[in-house]
Amino acid sequence: MSYERFVAVIADIATNIPADHVAAWASALMNVDTPGDSAVAAKLVGARPGFSVGTHVERLMRSWRTEAPDLPGSAVGLALRSAALMQGRADARRTELAVSGPTSAAVPVRLTSSVVVEVIRAARSRLLVASFAAYGVAEVVAELRSAALRGVHIDLILESSAEDGGALRGSAGAALTFAALRHQATFWHWPAARRAASGNSHAALHAKLIAADSRVALISSANLTDRALSHNIEVGVVLHDPEVARKLVAHFQALTDPRTGVLQQLI
Repeated sequence: MSYERFVAVIADIATNIPADHVAAWASALMNVDTPGDSAVAAKLVGARPGFSVGTHVERLMRSWRTEAPDLPGSAVGLALRSAALMQGRADARRTELAVSGPTSAAVPVRLTSSVVVEVIRAARSRLLVASFAAYGVAEVVAELRSAALRGVHIDLILESSAEDGGALRGSAGAALTFAALRHQATFWHWPAARRAASGNSHAALHAKLIAADSRVALISSANLTDRALSHNIEVGVVLHDPEVARKLVAHFQALTDPRTGVLQQLI
């Protein structure tokens, strides 16, 4: 017997109801032999009330009776638990869009300004912040100071002015925006001599990244400026994927390695 339709229903239910509901249903199904038991639906509804469970229970029971009547309740419960586990793993690695400027109804998105604050607040031990330009962003500076006060180590990797060998013209350099964090964060730049030594005299430190604890990262076209975070048309992605976040952080850790890296601590 093919269980494809029933499998699809199981997966969809695990996607649309909370994990604790799934666990309660699985426990309730352990001693159920067949879907023909008239008390099963009531048992499932009573196991974890709320969240419009009646609709989901009805759908599960209908599919179980028609698509997989030979399966015992213990097997259905195990399938629900497995589907919920996989859904949880997928949620932990989800990717979201972040935008600045005008929004559209095409896809659900989140504003870059709010995502920046959320990622900073998510940090418990380390924050990596990289930006080409920086100006204003008083809220971001305040959030970074709060992070430092709760013991978060902050690395700020910023482009410098043309006078200091960087690519920012008509600017004092991005580090000036974060002057209030001078004694609470580690500042990094790409010195002109190291750009020249690697044949990159005209290259720029152009990355825009915020990573919290190697768990979540925002990669965006937006610089840390008031205009970029709120008004410009900018796009980015939020990566809830520890494996990818770790690789991003490891890359910049290699660049700041005092033995082999091209970046240098700004004293």
